[in-house]
Amino acid sequence: MTQLTHFNAEGEVHMVDVGDKAVTQRTAITEGSIKMLPETLQLIIKGGHKKGDVLGIARIAGIMASKKTAELIPLCHPLPLTHVEIKLTPEVESNSVYCQTVIKTNGQTGVEMEALCATQIALLTIYDMCKAVDRGMEMGGVRLVEKDGGKSGHWQR
Repeated sequence: MTQLTHFNAEGEVHMVDVGDKAVTQRTAITEGSIKMLPETLQLIIKGGHKKGDVLGIARIAGIMASKKTAELIPLCHPLPLTHVEIKLTPEVESNSVYCQTVIKTNGQTGVEMEALCATQIALLTIYDMCKAVDRGMEMGGVRLVEKDGGKSGHWQR
């Protein structure tokens, strides 16, 4: 039987038992953005940053983070991910970079945490790479947009 809490009968913390759950395809889509000075965004767009391809490196960092989520979030199940896609889109009108992450697995629990972790780390990587030229960057709007699979089915913001 699946546990509904992270505490057992003795009040001890444990991982939720997902052993009785059906294996289904699970998908999660998350989003977030980082605002910056117009000059910082232009530096990223033009590829003129001395540290290299900011968006390419941020994309790889997000993918790596998705695979390490269970090491970072206590009681989070390690999952074999079947698909990780991170889109980083410069938005000149708002001086920001928009991030959308799509993650899939075939498993007994969802991939929302992996997608949220990937989005946040991709944005943090942009901050890290650009902080020397713009310490006032601001990350925000990190949230689950859509999830599918499992007993709870489809959910969309």
